[in-house]
Amino acid sequence: MKNKKIILIVLDSAGVGEMPDADDFGDAGADTIGNIIKKRGLNTPNMDALGLRSIKGTSFFEGGGRIVGSFGKAAELTCAKDTTSGHFELAGFIMDKPFKTYPNGFPRRVMDEFERRIGRGTLGNRTASGTQIIKELGDEHVATGKPIIYTSADSVFQIAAHEEVIPLDELYRQCKIARELMMGDDLVGRIIARPFIGTSGNYKRTENRRDFALPPEKDTVLNALQEAGYDVVGVGKIEDIFSKSGLTEVDHTTNNKAGTESAIKYANSNKNGLIFVNLVDFDMMYGHRNDVEGYGAALEAFDAWLPEIMAGMSEYDLLIITADHGCDPSFPGTDHTREYIPLLLWGKNFKAGVDIGTRSTFADVAATIADFFDLEPWAVGTSFLPEITN
Repeated sequence: MKNKKIILIVLDSAGVGEMPDADDFGDAGADTIGNIIKKRGLNTPNMDALGLRSIKGTSFFEGGGRIVGSFGKAAELTCAKDTTSGHFELAGFIMDKPFKTYPNGFPRRVMDEFERRIGRGTLGNRTASGTQIIKELGDEHVATGKPIIYTSADSVFQIAAHEEVIPLDELYRQCKIARELMMGDDLVGRIIARPFIGTSGNYKRTENRRDFALPPEKDTVLNALQEAGYDVVGVGKIEDIFSKSGLTEVDHTTNNKAGTESAIKYANSNKNGLIFVNLVDFDMMYGHRNDVEGYGAALEAFDAWLPEIMAGMSEYDLLIITADHGCDPSFPGTDHTREYIPLLLWGKNFKAGVDIGTRSTFADVAATIADFFDLEPWAVGTSFLPEITN
């Protein structure tokens, strides 16, 4: 049997319109890709050829034209809109209870213990935009050495620190302490190191971000692939999201360019298994910063790289392009948005022009991966492989 691969690329936060329960999350009207198209237009001929603008039920549906891929969208069953739950569900684990959020900041008892263990006080401890809180508290942080603590509508405990004030090793140590504390009844999905550099009025976050997450409570399709002897490669922050669980190899890229170059490298490789890629810039650099122009330009840049990924794939390989949630840069606030995610599918020997419809769970991706590699049928989700197989 020839080696074969699935290249699963997550365009982090590239949602395609509000889910029916979006209003429960304060996200009625959110439409990441749709609103980018409305605000500045979007020139993505390669993704359009895979079926992006043929996805029914989206604000940007056009239909027609020559479609070389297959397409659809998926809803999230987990009652959340964060990176971790989205990726877990893509990998076949649907959380019964989402991670806890802290709209009013973290409890004093937690902060007192955190400060005791790191040996210094803290600043912030509130819901905030990362770039804004650094702008507001950066000078005080530099003067006092106190790390800046903040959260968002997602389940995160974020620690921002200037790299010349709190070196990276110490920042990561503080994150590990926070990870130990934010468990049990205080459980959060991720502890995130948010280092920055610069001077007053000109602070800038660096690419030395690190996520300290927890492995899924149950095995995912990544574990099943690993146990069956397949390669399972995590590119970008996949390593952090899954705490390395189920991965056989990692390439911890920190931006879209490096992540896409890694995807191209692995597309041309003789790997036999799953190449799981997260492209972080859409969310981190543009969605959370309300940068419609930057987000659109990043989508166009990925689209221009796409033919090189496809050219490297063998006749046995399958490409899946999707997302993990929304983060509409035109929407009020800077948090993730509760949206459907796109599903764009392509392979040299797979059907073209197939509408796989609206899937009821992201876990259909995991079910498809299990089906593709002849594993036992996945317990949740429904494979769409039969619909696109010749």
